[in-house]
Amino acid sequence: MKKYGLIFIMSLLVCVTMKAQECERYIEVTGTSEMEVVPDEIHYLIEIQEYFEEEFDGVSKPEQYKTKVPITRIEQELMQAIHDAGIPDSAVRVQEYGNNWRHRGHDFLISKQLDITLQDFKQIDRIVRKLNTRGIHSMRIGKLDNKDILTYQQKAKIEALKAAQRKAAYLVKALDKKLGPVMHIVENETDNSIPFTQSNVLSSYAVSFNNFRIIKKNYSMRVRFEIAD
Repeated sequence: MKKYGLIFIMSLLVCVTMKAQECERYIEVTGTSEMEVVPDEIHYLIEIQEYFEEEFDGVSKPEQYKTKVPITRIEQELMQAIHDAGIPDSAVRVQEYGNNWRHRGHDFLISKQLDITLQDFKQIDRIVRKLNTRGIHSMRIGKLDNKDILTYQQKAKIEALKAAQRKAAYLVKALDKKLGPVMHIVENETDNSIPFTQSNVLSSYAVSFNNFRIIKKNYSMRVRFEIAD
């Protein structure tokens, strides 16, 4: 009697396991989309730094440097270039303030980074044309934004989700099956924006800068669907 009872229990467990496996038939795919948006808010970061006039005479060695150009003068020249480009003071804020050691026996060189909020890239072009590059340590694009960015992101994510659904549908169709309901969704976002840094050498500015005028992001949605008969 115990033997038959054991066989019955084992048979029941096998049936339950098979039914569970049958209910968990699924296909998991990844759908992707790409978003490109023209920014209407551009943060342009300019770092200025004190320097010695002797650096540019073509003769003096570092140990001979003595005439330091103060940060206040460099900042005044930069602000004048910003004003000449038609940008108000309200668009400029100090982001960082620090100092750098240049050579044994000399003072620290004060540096300052300004964050300039702009509406279009033509304003950057106008600033760069008016700059005295002495004292400019680096220039780069910081954050790019658009007032409708959330709407664009939602549309891109929906497109990635639909792409996953289309992929899963034709794959299960090839197996003479039908696509069932969604079991779960996993969202992955890839930010492929590249920070743009520009030294005080401007010869390649016009050529290279065009590649950084858009907000570009890739979206990936991993979706699991049930497989129906």
